[in-house]
Amino acid sequence: MAKLIEKLVRLRSSGTPAGPRYLVALDIGTEFVKALIGQVVLDPASGVPSRIDIVGVGRQRQRLTDMAGGAVTDITGVVENCDAALGVAEKMAGVSAKGLDTVVGIAGELVKGASTTIRYKRSTASDPIDMPELRKILDRVQFRAFERAREQLTWETGQKDLEVKLVNTAIVDVQIDGYRVTNPIGFQGKDVSIQLFNAFAPMVHLGALQAVAQDLDLNLSTIAAEPFAVAKSVGAQDSGEFSAIFIDIGGGTTDIALVNNGGVEGTKMFAIGGRAFTKRIAQVANVSFEKAEEMKIAYSQGKLGPKSKTAVEEAVNADIKVWLSGVELSLAEFDRVDHLPAKILLCGGGTGLPQIMEALKGKDWFKTLPFARKPTVAHISPAEVTRVTDTTGKLTSYADITPMGLANLGLDTAGGETVTEGLIKRLGRAIAN
Repeated sequence: MAKLIEKLVRLRSSGTPAGPRYLVALDIGTEFVKALIGQVVLDPASGVPSRIDIVGVGRQRQRLTDMAGGAVTDITGVVENCDAALGVAEKMAGVSAKGLDTVVGIAGELVKGASTTIRYKRSTASDPIDMPELRKILDRVQFRAFERAREQLTWETGQKDLEVKLVNTAIVDVQIDGYRVTNPIGFQGKDVSIQLFNAFAPMVHLGALQAVAQDLDLNLSTIAAEPFAVAKSVGAQDSGEFSAIFIDIGGGTTDIALVNNGGVEGTKMFAIGGRAFTKRIAQVANVSFEKAEEMKIAYSQGKLGPKSKTAVEEAVNADIKVWLSGVELSLAEFDRVDHLPAKILLCGGGTGLPQIMEALKGKDWFKTLPFARKPTVAHISPAEVTRVTDTTGKLTSYADITPMGLANLGLDTAGGETVTEGLIKRLGRAIAN
């Protein structure tokens, strides 16, 4: 009966009681808006969403004044670009996006994601841990993480009492009397340790994205930190032993996520992306930004002539050391892990530059960091994104991984609940099944 009620609620929230349910994933990047429309496929036995079939894909280039460093700077301009991308996806899917549950990605230096651990002794070790007790624990962890994130953002921006909001949460590790469990519900024990990943962002950025969704008549179900969405969409769904460093290079930022033993330990971002390389190419080659962007793409595809190729290589080489230093500094901030995973996975349009791969495969940069051995480096392919099937044939590039990751995350978070409620609901489903 409970599963039947849950299924009816899901169908009612979709706005199509007797028809298929659709979901929108909107990656509002500094360089491009990418829009996906997917049909949610339910598991026949449980009625729980099991995968999403992408049926519509659209993208639209942003103007230089629309975004900066992953954050919206012109709401009207971004709305126009999103509307254009959604229009292409709607035509392909044969479905209107208006009113659909939508997952929107957020990035930028002021999006903070980190894991927080709380340890406590239970008053009665013989009582099984239940849902109300777990909720109290999660609230304590999130309050501590919230205060830490606000302090950090206040220090970085110089603004006191900056308003921030939780955007994503996930359990990283749970131990009861030193015994690791994946779900603490029903276990007995005295000493409980819970490590929780939380991502926070300033309300000014969240408010801009909410305004964009409202102007587009979308039902904004969640705003997700993009590195978190990417990290949760590859490998971590299948194995508690999966560990990797994810690097997503967009137009305005480089986003890094650390996954350790299947759990997201934290995320870091810094404001060097594809546009920084394009600006350098424009300076060195003495061409417009638009022409420099064309040259950069052609260079990544091996289609430039010798003279232009030399100019692009000179420009990119001038900035690649600065970018690599940003990666080193970001990874050094993960000081709570004994060893960094020896696997680096790349995505985002900016990773097409061959110097990115060459720099990460270099001999010396990783030696100052706690790697057990030299890391391997590879691009993520769209086929590796779990629970997302592309029926359009349009998602073929590592630049498509982020919107696909948002679609994957949408299977868990769509429906209007808060991120904490979503976490509790998923634990409840695990118990019921």
